[in-house]
Amino acid sequence: MNLDPQAQKLLREPMQTVIVNIPLKMDDGKTEVFTGFRVLYNNARGPGKGGIRFHPQETLETVKALGAWMTWKCALAGIQFGGAKGGVICDPNKLSAGELERLSRDYIRAIGKFIGPKVDVPAPDVNTNAQIMAWMMDEYSKMVGYDEFSVITGKPLEIWGSEGRYNSTAMGAMYILREAAKRAGLNLKAARVAIQGFGNAGKFAFDLVTKLFGSNVVAVSDVGGGVYSENGLDYNKLVAATEKGGSVADSGAGSKITNEQLLQTEVDILIPAAIENQITGSNASKVRAKMVLLPNQRQTCRHFRNLV
Repeated sequence: MNLDPQAQKLLREPMQTVIVNIPLKMDDGKTEVFTGFRVLYNNARGPGKGGIRFHPQETLETVKALGAWMTWKCALAGIQFGGAKGGVICDPNKLSAGELERLSRDYIRAIGKFIGPKVDVPAPDVNTNAQIMAWMMDEYSKMVGYDEFSVITGKPLEIWGSEGRYNSTAMGAMYILREAAKRAGLNLKAARVAIQGFGNAGKFAFDLVTKLFGSNVVAVSDVGGGVYSENGLDYNKLVAATEKGGSVADSGAGSKITNEQLLQTEVDILIPAAIENQITGSNASKVRAKMVLLPNQRQTCRHFRNLV
């Protein structure tokens, strides 16, 4: 890129890193401590912008990397925001609704003085959703003494959320898939698809790739395992299983497979929509998909050869 060495040095590290320890009273009366992060990577183009992830394997280094990518994405898209990211080390599937709400609010209280509409604007990401954003917005509003709807995006429409935000990540990926398929001469209507991950990106990717292009999704997995069906999977069965707190592997929609088996399934399109580092130097050579679509931009294709 022929960057000035001084600019390169500046862009290698975030401008601000916040680490917080959050004591949370659990339903059983015990107190657990959760570690959270918020990184403002760069605000040269405007307030920080980036999601908040709740994940048991969250790390500061991952949050820094995601904040950097948000910086580049906003700049490339011409959006007047900088880059930021946040996260809490936790497994939301093991928290009750009450514990999840308290953790969400406590996290915002801990980082509240480092965010704001003109400073840093969070959003949902892995394992966070519109409800969690509503709790966070409400908690920040309590801190400042008035309703501050613009402190967070990805909220429910009832409190000035944005239409189309819920599936925006997957929709963007569909535009890329459409154009890539044209260049590769791939008929999307006849395409067989495997999707790793069934959260904010993967679930909507399944819905959109079938509705927009008529593709056949034959394999899906999440942290609990996966399912495969040569004739295609029933989207409603997968959703029903996950809404009950289970895994797609418990849906009965097909034969059970592992995440590793899904990545190696012979399909036309593989969509890794889980967390990063699922495709590595050790398993990339076993990927048999003709095309790999990365909706979260958290994976890398550096290991691939002769793939779109």
